[in-house]
Amino acid sequence: MNNPDGLDEIGQWSVDKLRILQAYSKEYAAILSNQRTNTGARLFKTGYIDGFAGAGKHLHKSSREEIPGSPAIALATPGFDEFHFVDLDDARVGQLQALCRGHANAHVYSGDCNAILLDTIFPKFPFKQYRRALCFIDPYGMHVDWKVLEAAGKSGSIEIFLNFPVADINRNAKRARLEDISPDGRARMTRLWGNEDWHAVMFKPSPQMAFDLGGGAMTETEKTGNDTLVEAFRERLKTVAGFKFVPHPVAMKNSIGAIVYYLFFAGHNETGERIAKHIMKKYRR
Repeated sequence: MNNPDGLDEIGQWSVDKLRILQAYSKEYAAILSNQRTNTGARLFKTGYIDGFAGAGKHLHKSSREEIPGSPAIALATPGFDEFHFVDLDDARVGQLQALCRGHANAHVYSGDCNAILLDTIFPKFPFKQYRRALCFIDPYGMHVDWKVLEAAGKSGSIEIFLNFPVADINRNAKRARLEDISPDGRARMTRLWGNEDWHAVMFKPSPQMAFDLGGGAMTETEKTGNDTLVEAFRERLKTVAGFKFVPHPVAMKNSIGAIVYYLFFAGHNETGERIAKHIMKKYRR
């Protein structure tokens, strides 16, 4: 089977990611839509947000099967009151608009999701007005602004699933010397992390000493592993962004066992964390 629509081709690890999102979305929307006021009216208005929505469908690399993407999954999930899909690519935006025909409560945006989320979509979900949202952030690499994650955390009303792009980080930002990193890689990593503290997490001081050509002592560094970086980012989501519950993420591996990214859940209530952990447990391998 060819790929005439130019769909993103995905591996089984991405299928697993979509299954996790689908399972949680179903529970999330059902629980919130069933919350009632004393008069029997629905207490919460709920939204689904997709920051890097894509075309709404994918093509499986191995089976060549067409796989529903996160927007299609969300639209088929009962309980959401509105949907917000963002993509930068004009062709994907057109495919999203076609997917959303017949859904008056679905909104498609073209442009940089970081600005659109912060300026347009997140403000639609104020905590005090009993509006809640589940936001899926699935970038192709280091294209997320920390300000977006912090805004969701401090809102108290927006939960997120985030793909933390460790493969892109290792390829384009993990160098012992900052000056050896391309300006683009360094800027994107700093934007994702929120500051340049990420470099000190990647490279810890070594007990060994080296000497320069002049005989002066220099402190050597040791490269840390993915686990160290991911745990530090998890702590930032809790202590800086303000999410109350951030369980350990799932390492998503490709067909040869290499970790492509880590799937994070971050939320504001214990029930959400319990459900997310139960669903994610199946995919920890």
